[in-house]
Amino acid sequence: MSGHSKWATTKHKKAAIDAKRAKTFAKYIKGIEVAARMGGADTSANPALDLAVSKAKKNSVPNDNIDRAIKRGAGLTGETIDYTEIMYEVRGPQGTALYVECLTDNRNRAAAEVRTAVTRNGGTLADSGSVAFMFERKGVAEVTKIDGLTEDDVLMAVLDAGAEEVIDDGDVFTVVSGPSDLPEIRKALEEAELEYNNDDPVFRPTMNVDLDAEGAKKFLKLADALEELDDVQNVYSNADISDEVAAELDAE
Repeated sequence: MSGHSKWATTKHKKAAIDAKRAKTFAKYIKGIEVAARMGGADTSANPALDLAVSKAKKNSVPNDNIDRAIKRGAGLTGETIDYTEIMYEVRGPQGTALYVECLTDNRNRAAAEVRTAVTRNGGTLADSGSVAFMFERKGVAEVTKIDGLTEDDVLMAVLDAGAEEVIDDGDVFTVVSGPSDLPEIRKALEEAELEYNNDDPVFRPTMNVDLDAEGAKKFLKLADALEELDDVQNVYSNADISDEVAAELDAE
Protein backbone atom coordinates (compact mmCIF):
# COMPACT_ATOMS: atom_id res chain seq x y z
CA MET A 1 0.00 0.00 0.00
CA SER A 2 1.67 3.18 -1.16
CA GLY A 3 1.86 6.05 1.27
CA HIS A 4 1.20 3.80 4.27
CA SER A 5 1.22 5.81 7.46
CA LYS A 6 4.51 6.06 9.33
CA TRP A 7 2.54 7.03 12.44
CA ALA A 8 2.38 3.34 13.38
CA THR A 9 6.18 3.15 13.36
CA THR A 10 6.38 6.29 15.48
CA LYS A 11 3.96 4.73 17.97
CA HIS A 12 6.05 1.56 18.27
CA LYS A 13 9.18 3.53 19.09
CA LYS A 14 7.27 5.51 21.69
CA ALA A 15 5.75 2.36 23.16
CA ALA A 16 9.22 1.26 24.21
CA ILE A 17 9.60 4.24 26.51
CA ASP A 18 9.35 3.19 30.15
CA ALA A 19 7.06 6.11 31.02
CA LYS A 20 4.34 4.56 28.85
CA ARG A 21 4.67 1.08 30.33
CA ALA A 22 2.10 1.53 33.12
CA LYS A 23 -0.54 2.66 30.60
CA THR A 24 0.30 -0.30 28.38
CA PHE A 25 -0.09 -2.67 31.32
CA ALA A 26 -3.48 -1.14 32.16
CA LYS A 27 -4.70 -1.81 28.61
CA TYR A 28 -3.91 -5.52 28.84
CA ILE A 29 -5.29 -5.77 32.37
CA LYS A 30 -8.63 -4.39 31.18
CA GLY A 31 -8.67 -6.95 28.38
CA ILE A 32 -8.14 -9.74 30.91
CA GLU A 33 -10.86 -8.41 33.22
CA VAL A 34 -13.39 -8.18 30.40
CA ALA A 35 -12.59 -11.69 29.13
CA ALA A 36 -12.80 -13.16 32.65
CA ARG A 37 -16.11 -11.42 33.29
CA MET A 38 -17.58 -12.77 30.04
CA GLY A 39 -16.31 -16.35 30.24
CA GLY A 40 -14.99 -17.13 33.71
CA ALA A 41 -11.56 -17.51 35.30
CA ASP A 42 -10.50 -20.82 33.74
CA THR A 43 -8.21 -20.11 30.77
CA SER A 44 -8.59 -23.68 29.49
CA ALA A 45 -12.36 -23.16 29.14
CA ASN A 46 -12.22 -19.48 28.12
CA PRO A 47 -10.31 -18.96 24.85
CA ALA A 48 -10.74 -15.17 24.99
CA LEU A 49 -9.16 -15.08 28.45
CA ASP A 50 -6.37 -17.42 27.38
CA LEU A 51 -5.55 -15.08 24.48
CA ALA A 52 -5.75 -11.96 26.69
CA VAL A 53 -3.38 -13.54 29.22
CA SER A 54 -1.00 -14.60 26.45
CA LYS A 55 -0.89 -11.03 25.10
CA ALA A 56 -0.27 -9.62 28.56
CA LYS A 57 2.60 -12.02 29.22
CA LYS A 58 4.09 -11.30 25.80
CA ASN A 59 4.12 -7.62 26.77
CA SER A 60 5.80 -8.25 30.15
CA VAL A 61 2.79 -7.66 32.40
CA PRO A 62 3.74 -9.18 35.81
CA ASN A 63 2.05 -12.50 36.69
CA ASP A 64 0.68 -11.09 39.95
CA ASN A 65 -1.11 -8.33 38.03
CA ILE A 66 -2.53 -10.91 35.61
CA ASP A 67 -3.79 -13.16 38.42
CA ARG A 68 -5.47 -10.26 40.22
CA ALA A 69 -7.12 -9.12 36.99
CA ILE A 70 -8.54 -12.60 36.35
CA LYS A 71 -9.99 -12.76 39.86
CA ARG A 72 -11.44 -9.23 39.65
CA GLY A 73 -13.00 -9.85 36.28
CA ALA A 74 -14.48 -13.19 37.32
CA GLY A 75 -15.99 -11.64 40.47
CA LEU A 76 -13.83 -13.65 42.87
CA THR A 77 -12.76 -10.58 44.86
CA GLY A 78 -16.22 -9.14 45.43
CA GLU A 79 -15.54 -6.25 43.05
CA THR A 80 -17.87 -5.51 40.14
CA ILE A 81 -16.11 -4.99 36.81
CA ASP A 82 -18.43 -3.54 34.18
CA TYR A 83 -16.72 -1.83 31.24
CA THR A 84 -18.50 -0.15 28.34
CA GLU A 85 -16.88 0.31 24.93
CA ILE A 86 -17.35 3.78 23.43
CA MET A 87 -15.98 5.15 20.16
CA TYR A 88 -15.29 8.88 19.82
CA GLU A 89 -14.83 10.57 16.45
CA VAL A 90 -12.36 13.45 16.26
CA ARG A 91 -11.17 15.88 13.59
CA GLY A 92 -7.50 16.78 13.76
CA PRO A 93 -5.15 19.17 11.92
CA GLN A 94 -4.96 19.41 8.12
CA GLY A 95 -8.03 17.24 7.54
CA THR A 96 -6.95 14.28 9.64
CA ALA A 97 -9.45 12.03 11.42
CA LEU A 98 -9.00 10.13 14.67
CA TYR A 99 -11.17 7.23 15.80
CA VAL A 100 -10.79 6.83 19.57
CA GLU A 101 -11.63 3.54 21.28
CA CYS A 102 -12.48 3.75 25.00
CA LEU A 103 -13.17 1.02 27.53
CA THR A 104 -14.58 2.60 30.65
CA ASP A 105 -16.52 1.96 33.84
CA ASN A 106 -17.69 5.59 33.88
CA ARG A 107 -19.14 6.99 30.66
CA ASN A 108 -19.41 10.54 31.97
CA ARG A 109 -15.76 10.62 33.06
CA ALA A 110 -14.58 9.22 29.74
CA ALA A 111 -16.63 11.73 27.75
CA ALA A 112 -15.39 14.68 29.80
CA GLU A 113 -11.74 13.63 29.63
CA VAL A 114 -11.83 12.97 25.88
CA ARG A 115 -13.59 16.29 25.23
CA THR A 116 -11.02 18.17 27.31
CA ALA A 117 -8.05 16.47 25.63
CA VAL A 118 -9.45 17.20 22.18
CA THR A 119 -10.35 20.85 22.72
CA ARG A 120 -7.11 21.69 24.55
CA ASN A 121 -4.96 20.19 21.80
CA GLY A 122 -6.43 21.67 18.66
CA GLY A 123 -8.95 19.01 17.73
CA THR A 124 -12.72 18.97 17.32
CA LEU A 125 -15.18 16.31 18.43
CA ALA A 126 -17.05 15.21 15.33
CA ASP A 127 -20.66 14.12 14.84
CA SER A 128 -21.37 10.40 15.03
CA GLY A 129 -20.64 8.73 11.70
CA SER A 130 -18.66 11.61 10.22
CA VAL A 131 -15.32 9.87 10.90
CA ALA A 132 -16.28 6.20 11.33
CA PHE A 133 -16.90 5.66 7.60
CA MET A 134 -13.22 6.44 6.89
CA PHE A 135 -12.11 3.30 8.75
CA GLU A 136 -12.65 -0.42 8.32
CA ARG A 137 -12.24 -3.24 10.84
CA LYS A 138 -9.28 -5.45 10.00
CA GLY A 139 -7.13 -8.09 11.65
CA VAL A 140 -3.48 -7.11 11.98
CA ALA A 141 -0.40 -9.05 13.06
CA GLU A 142 3.07 -7.52 12.99
CA VAL A 143 5.92 -9.83 12.11
CA THR A 144 9.36 -9.05 13.49
CA LYS A 145 11.97 -8.46 10.80
CA ILE A 146 15.01 -10.72 10.87
CA ASP A 147 17.94 -10.97 8.48
CA GLY A 148 16.95 -12.59 5.22
CA LEU A 149 13.20 -12.45 5.83
CA THR A 150 11.33 -10.83 2.93
CA GLU A 151 7.81 -9.56 2.38
CA ASP A 152 7.21 -12.48 0.00
CA ASP A 153 8.35 -14.97 2.65
CA VAL A 154 5.76 -13.64 5.09
CA LEU A 155 3.06 -13.55 2.42
CA MET A 156 3.67 -17.19 1.48
CA ALA A 157 3.38 -18.19 5.15
CA VAL A 158 0.00 -16.52 5.69
CA LEU A 159 -1.67 -16.46 2.27
CA ASP A 160 -3.70 -19.65 2.77
CA ALA A 161 -4.71 -18.49 6.26
CA GLY A 162 -6.73 -15.59 4.87
CA ALA A 163 -4.18 -12.78 4.64
CA GLU A 164 -5.22 -9.93 2.36
CA GLU A 165 -1.85 -8.21 2.12
CA VAL A 166 1.58 -7.90 3.74
CA ILE A 167 3.03 -4.41 4.15
CA ASP A 168 6.64 -3.44 4.80
CA ASP A 169 6.23 -1.02 7.71
CA GLY A 170 9.86 -0.25 8.44
CA ASP A 171 10.57 -2.19 11.64
CA VAL A 172 7.95 -4.88 10.99
CA PHE A 173 5.98 -6.63 8.27
CA THR A 174 2.28 -5.95 8.84
CA VAL A 175 -0.09 -8.78 7.92
CA VAL A 176 -3.62 -7.54 7.18
CA SER A 177 -6.65 -9.85 7.19
CA GLY A 178 -10.31 -9.95 8.09
CA PRO A 179 -10.81 -9.83 11.88
CA SER A 180 -12.20 -13.38 11.96
CA ASP A 181 -9.11 -14.71 10.16
CA LEU A 182 -6.71 -13.66 12.93
CA PRO A 183 -6.65 -17.06 14.72
CA GLU A 184 -5.62 -18.78 11.49
CA ILE A 185 -3.04 -16.05 10.80
CA ARG A 186 -1.53 -16.58 14.26
CA LYS A 187 -1.44 -20.34 13.70
CA ALA A 188 0.24 -19.94 10.30
CA LEU A 189 2.89 -17.58 11.71
CA GLU A 190 3.63 -19.98 14.57
CA GLU A 191 3.93 -22.92 12.18
CA ALA A 192 6.35 -20.87 10.06
CA GLU A 193 8.27 -19.99 13.27
CA LEU A 194 7.86 -16.27 12.63
CA GLU A 195 7.83 -14.01 15.69
CA TYR A 196 4.90 -11.61 15.78
CA ASN A 197 3.09 -9.17 18.09
CA ASN A 198 0.23 -6.62 18.17
CA ASP A 199 -2.03 -9.32 16.75
CA ASP A 200 -5.41 -7.67 17.20
CA PRO A 201 -8.44 -6.46 15.30
CA VAL A 202 -7.96 -2.75 14.55
CA PHE A 203 -9.59 0.05 12.60
CA ARG A 204 -7.53 0.88 9.53
CA PRO A 205 -8.09 4.02 7.44
CA THR A 206 -9.35 3.54 3.90
CA MET A 207 -7.34 6.61 2.79
CA ASN A 208 -4.45 8.50 4.38
CA VAL A 209 -3.87 12.24 4.79
CA ASP A 210 -0.33 13.56 4.30
CA LEU A 211 0.90 15.96 6.96
CA ASP A 212 3.65 18.56 6.76
CA ALA A 213 5.93 19.15 9.76
CA GLU A 214 3.66 21.72 11.38
CA GLY A 215 0.57 19.56 10.96
CA ALA A 216 2.43 16.47 12.19
CA LYS A 217 3.55 18.31 15.32
CA LYS A 218 -0.03 19.37 16.12
CA PHE A 219 -1.38 15.92 15.30
CA LEU A 220 1.10 14.10 17.55
CA LYS A 221 0.30 16.47 20.41
CA LEU A 222 -3.41 15.67 20.03
CA ALA A 223 -2.86 11.92 19.64
CA ASP A 224 -0.52 11.79 22.64
CA ALA A 225 -3.04 13.62 24.84
CA LEU A 226 -5.73 11.11 23.93
CA GLU A 227 -3.52 8.05 24.34
CA GLU A 228 -2.51 9.15 27.82
CA LEU A 229 -6.12 8.97 29.08
CA ASP A 230 -6.77 5.95 31.28
CA ASP A 231 -10.02 5.03 29.52
CA VAL A 232 -8.54 5.18 26.02
CA GLN A 233 -7.53 1.77 24.68
CA ASN A 234 -6.57 2.74 21.13
CA VAL A 235 -6.33 5.79 18.89
CA TYR A 236 -6.68 5.11 15.17
CA SER A 237 -5.96 7.74 12.54
CA ASN A 238 -5.61 8.38 8.83
CA ALA A 239 -2.61 10.68 9.40
CA ASP A 240 0.43 9.92 7.24
CA ILE A 241 3.74 11.21 8.57
CA SER A 242 6.44 10.54 5.99
CA ASP A 243 10.01 9.58 6.82
CA GLU A 244 11.13 13.02 5.70
CA VAL A 245 8.68 14.83 7.98
CA ALA A 246 9.52 12.49 10.88
CA ALA A 247 13.22 13.24 10.37
CA GLU A 248 12.44 16.96 10.34
CA LEU A 249 10.63 16.63 13.67
CA ASP A 250 13.44 14.55 15.17
CA ALA A 251 15.94 17.24 14.20
CA GLU A 252 14.11 19.93 16.14
